[in-house]
Amino acid sequence: MKTLAIRGATTVVSNTKADILDETAKLVQTIIIENALDIDDIISMCFTMTNDLDKVYPSVAVRDILDITDIPMLNFEEKYIDGSLKMCIRIMMHVNTDKSKKDIKHIYLNDAKDLRKDLITNIYK
Repeated sequence: MKTLAIRGATTVVSNTKADILDETAKLVQTIIIENALDIDDIISMCFTMTNDLDKVYPSVAVRDILDITDIPMLNFEEKYIDGSLKMCIRIMMHVNTDKSKKDIKHIYLNDAKDLRKDLITNIYK
């Protein structure tokens, strides 16, 4: 078994607690389902949000909505770059797996689907 990272991102319509929590939960659930992950195989999650989102930490969705409480998580503010995608939540999830890198499904939802077309094996709406 080896450790790999899974990337993903999503966007929200508005800077509200509900939007941030709902979209974060959807992103994490989709990563788990599409990569057939067992919760025990998840080592950690690192989230970033653009500076226009400030109502709640994304990790709250994992703990409160998905009821995953025993995985270390960190939240950061994404560095602002002029012209970059706004209202965006990004994740890097570290997992133990027998899969190869080419078998990992990186998940990009909503307006974030254009961020890393080179990583995307399936585009979700």
